[in-house]
Amino acid sequence: MAVLVIADHDNAALKEDTAKTVTAAQKLSGDIDILVAGQGAKAVADAAAKITGVRKVLLAESAELGHGEAEAFEALVVPLAGSYDAILIPSTSQGRNISPRIAAKLDVAQISDVIEVVDASTFVRPIYAGNALETVQSSDAKKVITVRPTAFKAAADGGSAKVETIPAPAAPAKVRFVDQKLVKSARPELTAAKIVVSGGRAMGSAEEFQRVIEPLADKLGAAVGASRAAVDAGYAPNDYQVGQTGKVVAPDLYIAIGISGAIQHLAGMKDSKTIVAINKDPDAPIFQVADYGLVADYKTAVPELMAALG
Repeated sequence: MAVLVIADHDNAALKEDTAKTVTAAQKLSGDIDILVAGQGAKAVADAAAKITGVRKVLLAESAELGHGEAEAFEALVVPLAGSYDAILIPSTSQGRNISPRIAAKLDVAQISDVIEVVDASTFVRPIYAGNALETVQSSDAKKVITVRPTAFKAAADGGSAKVETIPAPAAPAKVRFVDQKLVKSARPELTAAKIVVSGGRAMGSAEEFQRVIEPLADKLGAAVGASRAAVDAGYAPNDYQVGQTGKVVAPDLYIAIGISGAIQHLAGMKDSKTIVAINKDPDAPIFQVADYGLVADYKTAVPELMAALG
């Protein structure tokens, strides 16, 4: 059995989600290749080649792949699928964009958000916002699987796989890249951060969110997150959203300030190693998952915390 892992990267650096997906792939087979599809991504391929357990790295480059166009990925991956029994993709926004097209073209059922590999055809995934776990078994000859990276440890470095350049497909006829706007920040990326400070609807305004949450995050060297309620109210941008319809995080420390703990939010952060909650409502659901809970008004608690941090 051979497995192809599609790398997660930004054309400049390989993201840790790739090494975590390799760990999942190792539960299926020892024959693991990584596909690096992008533009100007040679450094990414070299980094992927150092992951322990990788047999070979395939590098394909074009402008369309560099922009992450799903149609270009489909045209690249589907012809390669004949050499593999399973295709694993990190369950990121990019992975969720390209995997359905690949599965549809291969005429197989996609298996989404896998958190455990039982055997070559059996997998565990969360359902109902993480309140239940579903064990699914696939009879498809080829598997297209998205892997939830937070459920697996990253495979170690120490490999020396060969990097092989392969031709990129022709540009898709009906798709044209127009523009993209990237959010630039000196803070860690939300899904990769070791510490996350999140704010909820209790902030009351975007100005209050920036005044309370961001200075604490900067003090701790943390990423900034937000509940869906805070995002919907316009207190924080969409890329801050943590939860079932946002980003799934599992940092070493998650600090939830003014977040009640709706089930959709808990689905995105309850796997954090240590959860600290600050909320003036003692019955807030967030306290059911918190390791440390402080029943207090954040307007008093956060300044005291900032003072204690020096």
